[in-house]
Amino acid sequence: MPAKQVSDYCEGVAAKYLSAVDADPKRSNQHEIGGLPSVGFKQYLGEPAKLEKRVFNARMVYLKDEHDTPEMFEDAVTWYDCRENQPHRSPEYRLYYKSNPVTELLNPGDFFLIAKLRDNSLLLAFTPANSSLELQLRALFGIDNVREKGFNAGNISKSGLLLPLRLLLEDLGIEAFRAEPDDDEWLARLLAAFGYNGFPATARFSAFARQSLENEVDAVAEADATLLAWMEREEKLFRIFERYFVQQRLREGFGEHGDDVDAFIAFSLSVQNRRKSRVGHAFEGHLDTLFRLHGLHFEQGRGKGRVTENNAKPDFLFPDFGSYHNPVFPTQNLRILGAKTTCKDRWRQVLSEAARISVKHLVTLEPAISLAQTEEMRSHQLQLVIPQAIHATYTPAQQGGLMTLDHFIREIRRLQANC
Repeated sequence: MPAKQVSDYCEGVAAKYLSAVDADPKRSNQHEIGGLPSVGFKQYLGEPAKLEKRVFNARMVYLKDEHDTPEMFEDAVTWYDCRENQPHRSPEYRLYYKSNPVTELLNPGDFFLIAKLRDNSLLLAFTPANSSLELQLRALFGIDNVREKGFNAGNISKSGLLLPLRLLLEDLGIEAFRAEPDDDEWLARLLAAFGYNGFPATARFSAFARQSLENEVDAVAEADATLLAWMEREEKLFRIFERYFVQQRLREGFGEHGDDVDAFIAFSLSVQNRRKSRVGHAFEGHLDTLFRLHGLHFEQGRGKGRVTENNAKPDFLFPDFGSYHNPVFPTQNLRILGAKTTCKDRWRQVLSEAARISVKHLVTLEPAISLAQTEEMRSHQLQLVIPQAIHATYTPAQQGGLMTLDHFIREIRRLQANC
């Protein structure tokens, strides 16, 4: 169902760090960005003749590591020759944009990415320099290096679209899950299994997704690949099922006359919230199943008595809460594992969940976390556990400090074998 590469969505991409002239209207007569022809981007925007202006629909997005929801604004931008009134001079093409809620957030030095999408619109994405989101945008669009000044071209066919990067595409307002020929067959199977009355509990849906892959993955031999395969399959099936129910709801209309805007907005928000909350629950459920298949002893922070200090409820505690609270149980045989599909600042929650355990572990699907943040995690003795396929989005120096899920499982098995 998902596209395989970013090139399925866009034709070309370039990136730079904003100069003061780019970002600050006080330093320039108007909002303009120059330099795109130097990296070949003119081939996507064309060559306006003298006195000609080319207008493109554009989605402008400002993202910050600490914010779950980006600032987004859609407007038209203009590609033109700023020397149009100087016929004796060669053209100098610039992209003009008007002030809006996104441009008000821009600062000199911010990372800026522009992409020409295949629907002939433009994506303009901004984020603070050296943030995790800068690195994730660069991983997504194949931008290896960014010079101090000027644009750098990206390689949009460089890598495949892992699930975490497709979810980033959706944060940019790009629908990353498209209909495929086998969708009708999957929908029929989903309706037969769960009926027509809405989504089942996440645990049931996740089990269905795993069962659909039982002959294609080996959970015991390849935990990293299996976890990603389960998450990928569940996301595909969820989007198919979601599309069906959303279509049914849209046909019914909203309110007495079918045009109640507030009711429609409430429905739309419920769709978005279900997407976000379900991913985290599915992630924990798939990890639970993996650990059971590997014969690990563990408990989750749910139910009476399953707490540590300050009533904290860890995602996973190895081997169990009874052992944790037993003062004679060897501390070196205890492990805590937080599970978060994305980290942002939420990784700090894990630090206070088990005082007896000095080194905490956190499993995540987040790609390309910034060097500053991984260094801070290390200083707090937090060990990142990341599926092998996502390691490539990190720098070589960072990769040396990452642990795979297979490695983590082997470590727990070794500890528990000696108990």
